[in-house]
Amino acid sequence: MARINENFQKLAAGYLFPEIGRRVRAYADANPDADIIRLGIGDVTLPLAPAVVDAMHAAVDEMGTDKGFRGYGPENGYDFLLDGIREHDYRARGIEIDSDEIFVSDGSKQDSGNIQEIFGQDSTLLVTDPSYPVYVDTNVMAGRTGGADDNGYYGGIKYLPATEENGFIPTPPSEAIELAYLCSPNNPTGAVATRENLEAWVAWAKEHDAVILFDAAYDAFIQDDSLPRSIYEIEGAKDCAIEMRSFSKRAGFTGVRCAYMVIPKTVTGTTASGERVALNQLWGRRHATKFNSVPYVIQRAAAATFTPEGQAQTQEQVRHYMENARLIRDGLAAANFTVFGGEHAPYIWMRTPDGQTSWDCFDTLLSRAQVVGTPGSGFGPSGEGYFRISAFNSRENVEEAIRRIIAN
Repeated sequence: MARINENFQKLAAGYLFPEIGRRVRAYADANPDADIIRLGIGDVTLPLAPAVVDAMHAAVDEMGTDKGFRGYGPENGYDFLLDGIREHDYRARGIEIDSDEIFVSDGSKQDSGNIQEIFGQDSTLLVTDPSYPVYVDTNVMAGRTGGADDNGYYGGIKYLPATEENGFIPTPPSEAIELAYLCSPNNPTGAVATRENLEAWVAWAKEHDAVILFDAAYDAFIQDDSLPRSIYEIEGAKDCAIEMRSFSKRAGFTGVRCAYMVIPKTVTGTTASGERVALNQLWGRRHATKFNSVPYVIQRAAAATFTPEGQAQTQEQVRHYMENARLIRDGLAAANFTVFGGEHAPYIWMRTPDGQTSWDCFDTLLSRAQVVGTPGSGFGPSGEGYFRISAFNSRENVEEAIRRIIAN
């Protein structure tokens, strides 16, 4: 008899976004004439930039020739992409990263879920609450937690509430925790960490010999250049932090799939006997064993985002989404909704009106306004009473969604 991994049965509910999809499909089936505007899942809507498309076409043509054909690529990524990452994402911010500290992958979602494999089964965990569900769910699946209590908190995880009072950016705890998941700009609240906040986290990690798992998937949406886009802008972070970045939102790659993770060779963990081991070495072994590289065509497309044309085109797409975010934020605020975010991230974090629960707000907006958002409680217990609205859509749909939400 095949035994199952019973840790999966600890999960309190289905994954958030498929559940949203199920409810929307049920509503659409019952109301076939409904004009539903989807501002829920953080999926891009603009087409790929011309420079990206041109690079993909050229790479496809290469693959159709004897000289240009490529099979398995380098596990970490091709040099042309690694060089672009080093130059434009790091050296431009005064940061030096070695090529063998970068691991190209097919998504930050996968990276944030897979990275826990290189840490001990009994490693202590910290998440800000609310947070991206993958951080918690994958550790539950791996058996690092107990069951969920009546409030939805899993035993074995330290939750730091991200609230209106702390600007949705918690400060480090007083106690020692081994692994801390941080996301800035934050999904779902839209808050962005200041330099001072990240300095406090790095100081805490170094004091307690912790590792920070820093999700910077939305770095391109930061509008103030004085705010850090990388945790490695903070002195000492290369000794205690792993960083994840993605082309999904910055360049519309949600359906193309390309991301990367940086693990400096100076970040270490310990064995039971106290021996120091470089995490770069462990992840390199895992990466080579379980992954066969992102396709050449996709890596050429990603590299095209660093060309002058690619930068101009993808930055224009980011501006489009951020103008949508501004319109949603300002429009709802003018109608006396309490809203946050939308300034350095493509998400607006709205307090649910009239004391509604997050899912009641979801159902109300879907049934009355035919607008889909994301219930805040799906991101963690502290998300109850809030609602996430995505700016990923056309200008026309965003303006219509604002009108409908206010009217209903």
